[in-house]
Amino acid sequence: MNTVIFDLDGTLLNTLEDLMDSVNAIMEQFGWKRHTLEEIRSFVGNGIRLLMERSVPQGAENPRFEEAFEAFLAYYTEHCQIKTKPYDGILKLLGELSGEGFRLAIVSNKNNAAVQELKESWFAGYISAAVGDREGIRRKPAPDAVFQVLKELGSKPDEAVYVGDSEVDYETAKNSGLPCILVSWGFRDREDLERLPGAAVADSCQQLKELIVRAAEKKSQKNT
Repeated sequence: MNTVIFDLDGTLLNTLEDLMDSVNAIMEQFGWKRHTLEEIRSFVGNGIRLLMERSVPQGAENPRFEEAFEAFLAYYTEHCQIKTKPYDGILKLLGELSGEGFRLAIVSNKNNAAVQELKESWFAGYISAAVGDREGIRRKPAPDAVFQVLKELGSKPDEAVYVGDSEVDYETAKNSGLPCILVSWGFRDREDLERLPGAAVADSCQQLKELIVRAAEKKSQKNT
């Protein structure tokens, strides 16, 4: 095993406050109720469109939903790096994994323009492949984006592990045929992650690295 595919929001980057501020900017613009950080935390994980469906009164049935959604896309793309930053220890972890020869990638349901901007701003020295929500590739938990980054990296599914922070990531790994490691510092509570059968849960970057290395060693022993 030589490849690690990471979710972005809630796994590598703490994006919650920028997402909340962007959602609430649109809520104010359209005269709708603002949302708390905990509400936004419960809304994320299935892509930006569903985030907005959960945020807008009446969701997609609201006659102004499409207008609000387009306004959110434009606003968030311009304001996605105000408060966003990597979780503690992430840059060190990526540097160590990269230095040890692991190929690293990002798969996200965030709109692709923001994914590419954030990758270049924070992870350009470590991560070469990243796929966000874009035309022609189904969003997670479909495996399309995982297979796309594997193709770009020249890796095979049996050489990779998937790291995320939610039930969506768990299903993505399952649909892709990859082992899954979930992190407890993201957008879901540890108790929720523990209910997902077969997923390992990491509480720190050091523990995450140990689980990745252990998975690689286990795969190597299996293949010899």
